[in-house]
Amino acid sequence: MKISVITVVYNSVTTIEKTIQSVLAQSYKNVEYIVIDAKSTDGTLAIIEQYKDKIQIVISEKDNGYYEGLNKGINLATGEIIGALNADDRFASNDVLEKIAATFNNNPNLESVIGDIAFADNNNKISRYYSGEKFKPSLFKWGVMPPHPSFYCKKNTFNKLGLYDVNYKLAGDFELLLRYLWKNKISFKYVPLLMVYMQKGGKSTSSICTNLFINNPEVMNACKMNGLYTNLFKISLKYMLKINQFWGVRKHA
Repeated sequence: MKISVITVVYNSVTTIEKTIQSVLAQSYKNVEYIVIDAKSTDGTLAIIEQYKDKIQIVISEKDNGYYEGLNKGINLATGEIIGALNADDRFASNDVLEKIAATFNNNPNLESVIGDIAFADNNNKISRYYSGEKFKPSLFKWGVMPPHPSFYCKKNTFNKLGLYDVNYKLAGDFELLLRYLWKNKISFKYVPLLMVYMQKGGKSTSSICTNLFINNPEVMNACKMNGLYTNLFKISLKYMLKINQFWGVRKHA
C-alpha cells in the first residue's frame, strides 16, 4: 500500500529541511513524497534541491494559497492513501507511516484515520497536545475538528467527494473534514499515536484575532454550506474546549 505525503511550502527556509528529513527517515518505505512550492524566494528551493533525488515530485510555481497547493498534490498523487505534512511540521517518530499503513491494512474497508499532534519547539518540548481520541462528528457544530495533520484518507475518497475548497483562507481543512466525516459519514479510526510535531509559532498556527475575524466566520459558512446548523456562540466555545489541550501536556510530555 503506497502512501502519498504532500508538503505545501512557501518561504520556510528555517523549517523545511527538518520536514523533509522526517519523511525520508520513515521506516515505511512505500512512500511517495510530493513537495508543492509556491515560488519561494528565501532559499527554501535550494534546500529542497539538495533532496530532489529522494523526493518523487517537486513542483515550484505560483498559486493561490495552501489549499490550492494541497489540491495539486492530491491530483498528482498515485498512492492509495494520502496525507499532508506542513512545511513547519515534522513527523514525531520514524514509524508513523508504518502504523498508519498497518491500520489500513488491518481494516480493508476503512476510509480514513486520525491521531494526535503536538505543538512543540525545536527541541520537541511540547506546549500543547491535540488528540483525536475523543473526536466525534457531532463536535463540528462547536467548531471542533480532528487534528488535520493526522488525517490520512484513501485517494478514491478524495476522488469521490471532492478536494479542498480554495475559496477558504483558513477553514478549508475544517470544511473538507466536515464534508467527509459529518455530511458523507465516511469511516474513520482513531490511532493512539503522536503523529506530528507542529512548529510553535509556525504558519500552521494562527492568532486569536485571526481566528475570530477570519476563521470563525469561515467555519460558520462551512457549516451552512454542508447543512449543519450552528451559531457563532457555539463556535466561540471551542476555545474553552481547547483548554484540555494544554492540560494534556504533562500527560504526554
